[in-house]
Amino acid sequence: MSIIRDKIISLQDYLNDRIVGQQELVKKLMITLLADGHALLEGAPGLAKTKAIKTLSECIQAQYNRIQFTPDLLPSDITGSDIYVAEKSEFEFRKGPIFANLVLADEINRAPAKVQSALLEAMAERQVSVGGKQYILPELFMVLATQNPIEQEGTYNLPEAQLDRFLMYIKIDQPDAETEHKILKIVREEQQNEYNKTDKRVAKEINKINIQDVIEARKTVLSIYMNENLENYLVQLIMATRHPEKYDSSLREKILYGASPRATIALDKCAKINAWLKGRDFVIPEDIHDIVYDVLRHRIILSFEAQAEGLRSDDVISSILKMVPLP
Repeated sequence: MSIIRDKIISLQDYLNDRIVGQQELVKKLMITLLADGHALLEGAPGLAKTKAIKTLSECIQAQYNRIQFTPDLLPSDITGSDIYVAEKSEFEFRKGPIFANLVLADEINRAPAKVQSALLEAMAERQVSVGGKQYILPELFMVLATQNPIEQEGTYNLPEAQLDRFLMYIKIDQPDAETEHKILKIVREEQQNEYNKTDKRVAKEINKINIQDVIEARKTVLSIYMNENLENYLVQLIMATRHPEKYDSSLREKILYGASPRATIALDKCAKINAWLKGRDFVIPEDIHDIVYDVLRHRIILSFEAQAEGLRSDDVISSILKMVPLP
């Protein structure tokens, strides 16, 4: 356990070193990777979302593709399509950009529903269907989708079924002044190294870990122990999103739909990985609290009245954490 964990922690430290001021983003990307899930990122442009997944793919020697979502995008632009080959007098399937280990779906909410549904099949079934045939995606397959919270013109809301397929919904804030100075310094160094061709650090770090190491780590985290009382606490948090009137009658009118069983599974898995990354082989309440907002915020659907009041899913989660007693 210690050898594979040391490799993963080394990777996490390297990412923190290269993506300054985004420790929470890096940690949650690592959790998503080890949980074999997908993440939805929301943040303003220029917050290293693209750099984060691209650097991660380089470090684990994985194939990376970026898809820029636009209103005129077609499902075949993602999945690929059958192309007629005259020399063979037959159709041949040409794979689309979804056939990669790490896929950045940039501004996913700019694509119409039929394109989003093609991505949903890939995320849920780990395959794509073209011309009545199914094509299997790589064993290590992770989608990192982004949304720009600033500009909403010409966007399409993601359906709840697709939102639920994301393990985490991660929100990113702007860096502070000290972090901004560090970013400037790193960018200047990278530009200088690129011109001089002297940056050997990346190559050295990439060779430390590969896809098989990630798969091995996924198996290891399954052995992390969760106490039965803590497991009951986790389930009660989910139940509180569905039946909040048991704790606070005023919340009943604010929650239209609570979290699905998929949320319970995600919360359990992410809490165990969080404990493992911190060097423990057992889960404590802090591990659940560290990731509960990212796991639940997109799975709680608020009523129209709640939205009119300016209430957010995060506010509801905070209330639930206060109401449900710790074990």
